[in-house]
Order: sequence, then structure tokens, then C-alpha cells
Amino acid sequence: MSAEPLDRSIDRRAFLARTAALAAVSAVGASVTLPGIAQAAPPVTGPGTKVTWNPALDVPNAFVKPRPEAVADPTELTIAEAAWLIRNGKLTPQKLVEAYLARIDAYEGTYKAFNLVLAEAAVKAARQAANRPNRGALHGIPLAVKDNYWTEGVRTTANSYLFADFVPPYDATSVAKLTVSGAIVLGKTQMGPLATTRATTPDGVVTTVNAWTPGNPATNPGGSSTGSATAVAGRLATGGTGTQTGGSITAPANAQNLTGLKPTMGRVSLAGIIPLSYTRDHPGPLARDAKDAAIMLTAMAGEDAADPRTQGLPALPNLINAATPKRTGDRVVMRWKTRIGVLPGFTSGTSATAQARRAYLDTLAGIEGATLVEVPLPEGWDQLNGTMLNNVRLPERSEPFMPYLRQDLRGFGVSVTGWLQGALLGANEFVTGQRIKLLLMERVLDQLFDSCDVVVQTGPVPFDILGLPEIAFPIGFDGNGVPIGTILGGLPYGEDRLLSVAAAYQALTDWHWRRPADPAPAAAARSAAPGGALRLTAEEVAELSQ
Repeated sequence: MSAEPLDRSIDRRAFLARTAALAAVSAVGASVTLPGIAQAAPPVTGPGTKVTWNPALDVPNAFVKPRPEAVADPTELTIAEAAWLIRNGKLTPQKLVEAYLARIDAYEGTYKAFNLVLAEAAVKAARQAANRPNRGALHGIPLAVKDNYWTEGVRTTANSYLFADFVPPYDATSVAKLTVSGAIVLGKTQMGPLATTRATTPDGVVTTVNAWTPGNPATNPGGSSTGSATAVAGRLATGGTGTQTGGSITAPANAQNLTGLKPTMGRVSLAGIIPLSYTRDHPGPLARDAKDAAIMLTAMAGEDAADPRTQGLPALPNLINAATPKRTGDRVVMRWKTRIGVLPGFTSGTSATAQARRAYLDTLAGIEGATLVEVPLPEGWDQLNGTMLNNVRLPERSEPFMPYLRQDLRGFGVSVTGWLQGALLGANEFVTGQRIKLLLMERVLDQLFDSCDVVVQTGPVPFDILGLPEIAFPIGFDGNGVPIGTILGGLPYGEDRLLSVAAAYQALTDWHWRRPADPAPAAAARSAAPGGALRLTAEEVAELSQ
């Protein structure tokens, strides 16, 4: 049995103290250094500075011999499979990029996953990759990047009027880390305006569809990282980046049969990402399986001098090994003995979701080393998860945008209500909400995790609010062929434990291998106005915003 994962050694009191400090500095800006909970490593990067690749990407478990059915179509390959073919000279980065560009040409007019496709730049980068030393599992891998990540010399709009013409002078730290590791940016993806809802135009017209129901724009594809999810699910990119403030990685992953990993606050730098909430924004990967999510997070994570939230954290564990299924003979076993907490009512009812959840828990229960444990909700759960706690996010989103709010409200489009609410929220309510957040954190760490290592979730709240890690992955389909997903939450910096559970489950099931049928080619529709009349009103945006 390998060494116990990092989450078992974390001082929960120290994480709580760090959360309190983060809440405090949200009022004064990111220039204040947060207290560390482990010995800090030297700063890795900062805006406009050179970053280095992570040698942990070049380990045997990062390369997986591809399934026979995937070899014929490069866009079916996972990152780990494509990396194996590239490493062994059986696939070139250029052929992989061109395969995705062909699908984009055929189907992007229907999916509307991208704000901008960087075809020429991607082909050029692929050619260059062929003449450079292989730097591990991301070498030559085409990725879709959410359009709130800064990309040097390439428009970054966040689907907003405010940034319609914004061209960043440098890459976001996490983008720089991906590309220095060999990844290729295929394009910038559609998102909810300023990362609020599912992808729409700034005035609320729905754009991106769910790849599983492309003919029905009313089917929720998940937001706000909609375009990245649709691109990966529709095989327009091997993987994608997202950000989560209130479910924007886990929701589109669950909606589109993907594995989405929201890391612990601070694991990935937010430098160079257009903000929504200083204490809740989390960058992370949207991928096809646990191994791919581990590869991407390994590249993206690390300390950054430009973001104090990343400083003084425990070292990143070996995520790629954690996401490699462990076997004893022919049996899949848990990499670490893991107590899986099941909340009251998780499997209640007769719906397709309830049935899928029961089957999911049955599968986990059959894995050696896994123990299902019924866990009670912490004291005062409903009250602590109420409106006052959730409203804490509103002033955090308004504060950096105050100059825009004073200048012209029309720049916020249909999402303006949330920014106005934040600007008008009283200081008393904000401070009370911060106290509620710390009390909830204390009870989650001390009560919810008293008898378990990971816990099932019915939604992203409150783990994304508290900065705790979550992983989302598929567990079935409903009667209409729409994916059903689940979410597991973990202890601070316990991404390795979450990945190990997801990897064990995926080794025994095939949900994550299933792909949506291709839509009718609609290349000509790419330049047309968004189809249909589906539009989110300002009231709906305010209600649905993360």
C-alpha cells in the first residue's frame, strides 16, 4: 500500500486560520501575503515572467497505451493516450491538431463552443513541438482555454462588453504553465458573461449547446465554463480549462459526461484570470477521465509570486499516480483505504438520478479498501448555507469593477444586477457572512469529516465557497440520453484522494468512455447569428449566477 495521501496530514486548524486570513485580505486586495500552512517553496512565476515545466508530467503512469478503437480517430484519444502515441512516434502533434480543426470546421457551427479558433497559430505550434524535446504528457496536446484566461496577443473577452477589445500583454500563469509543458491552445471558449451563467452573449442570448443534445439549446450544458466542456465532450479539443466560483467546473462536467476537478483554493494561480470573487474563484481542468484531469492539474498547479493565495501551501502530491487505478491481480482496489461519506437522502427517490446514485455507491462499496459511511449534516447546515453566506460573494465581484459600474452600467449587459447588488450590500451583512463562512468551515472540517475521507455531494455548494476540492465525474444517463454525474468533496489539498476514488470507479465502469453522436455538419452556421430565440433575462441571470 502506498503512502497515505496528503490530506491526512493537513492541520485543519491551520487551514481554517488561512481561510480567515483570506477573507480578511479580500477587503484590502491581493498584495497582502497570506500565512502559510506548510513550508513555502520559492516562487515559480509571475505576470510576464518565464515559467518552467513540471517534471512530474514525464512519468510512466502519464502515458497510456491507447484503446484499439481510439487509434483510428485521434480525436477520441485521451490526453494520456495521445501522449503515448506522440512519445512513441506513432502520432505527430500536427496530425492531432489538424484532426481537431477538421471537427471544428464540421461541427463548431452547431456547438458554438469557441469565441475564437486559433487555427494557424495551433498548426504552427504543433510543427514546432515536433522539433522540440518531449516534455511529458502534454507535449503537442491541443487544449481549449476558457475566455477569461489571459492569452498573450489574443483577445480575452470573458464574453463581456467590458472586455470586447481586450488583448492581454501576457498569458495567465496557468496558461503559461500548460504551454511551457508543450500544450497547444486551439482557441478561446464561450462562457457565461463575466463567468456568471451558462454561455450566452453579453445580452443573454444562449450560444453554446450541450454536446449530447445539440438540437435542443434548452438542455443545460452547464456554466459558466460551457464552451470548454462542450469542446471536450464534442471532441473539438483533448481537454479544456475552466474556472469555478459556484459550480462552473463541476456543473458542466456533470452535464456533459466529463471529469472536472476543482482544486483547493490556492492550488492554481488566479493571476491573469478576469476575476469574479477573490475568495472563491478556482481554475481547474475539464477532462475525459481522472488521469487526464490529474495531468492537467499537475501542469497548472504551483506557487506563483503574483498570487498570494498560492504561497506557503503543501507540496503538490503525485496526482498522476493517484489517478492510476491500483490493482491486486485482476481486482481493482483503492489506492488508500478510504471512508466515503454518504449524506442523508443522497439516493432517495425513484428518478434516473437516484437509480444511478445507488448503482454508483454499490460499485464503490464493492472495491476493496472502500467503506461507505453514513454521515450526518453538520449542525445548522441549512441556516449556514443560506442567503447571507452566499451574498458574501457579491461585494467581492463588485469591488474590482467599481470604475466600470460608475462609468456605464450597459457594459455589464444582462448580468448587471449581481454587480449592483454587490455594490449596495451593507458592510454588516458582508462581515456577518464572512463569520458564517468560517463557522461553516469549522463544522465541515470537524463534524462532516470526523468519520470520512471524502463525501458525496448533491451540488457544488458549499465546498466551492469554502475553497475545498471537488471532483465531478459521470455515473450514467437519464431516459433522454442526457448524462448524469456526481460530485465528491475532499479535505484541504486532498485532490490526490479524490482522483484515486474517481480512477478506481472509472476502472470498473465505462460511462466516461461514451461519446455523443456527431451532429449534422453545420460549418456555415458558424458566422450566422445565434440560432433560436432562447434568451436569459436579467432576472434569470441574477437567480442562476454563481
